[in-house]
Amino acid sequence: MARSTKEEALETRNRILDAAEQVFFTRGLAQSSLADVAVAADVTRGAIYWHFKNKGDVFEAMCERVRLPMEMMMSTPKDQFVRDPLGHLRHTWIYLLRDVVDNPRSRQVLDILFLKCELVDQNDPIWVRQRECHRQGLENMERILAEAVTLGQLPADLDTRLAVLTLHSHVIGLLNDWLFSPSSFDLKTVAEPLIDACLDSLRNAPSLRLKKA
Repeated sequence: MARSTKEEALETRNRILDAAEQVFFTRGLAQSSLADVAVAADVTRGAIYWHFKNKGDVFEAMCERVRLPMEMMMSTPKDQFVRDPLGHLRHTWIYLLRDVVDNPRSRQVLDILFLKCELVDQNDPIWVRQRECHRQGLENMERILAEAVTLGQLPADLDTRLAVLTLHSHVIGLLNDWLFSPSSFDLKTVAEPLIDACLDSLRNAPSLRLKKA
């Protein structure tokens, strides 16, 4: 009986998150309410508050279903990349870009984050959490690039902070452009050469070197 009750609770929670994903995608975050989510999930608002504190909590849990697998992949290299941080980073970004095309959940959640997350209050808990995830993501990438420098995969005088901002802006810009207009280019086809072009710039661009004292 306890197992059944736990499974039912998990099923209800997932149904709420599925509904929230669809509601936020259709209406935008700011224009959506928990009442809208309750109707879409066919549950009471009380059922939502049993699982989540507020709309921000629902939004965060919805994002985690996509973000956690991405973060795990970024932080835990496969066996063949244990001593190949640059290869790990390359493989991860190419996979994630292609996954947005193939995985409807990844695509829909990222569409909400990039195009339908109308935040105006910088103290909003949703905004605060997104900023923290952004900071952590940059720090994680800089750590990987620093490992690549140590192993001689990148120049010893690479400015890893500038390099991270370069890589991040390229990838996020690419994702944003494709989500805005998917028919404008084939993301799966261009993912590999564009990531390689960006990594080439880290190896070769004089502007990404540390300035000599």
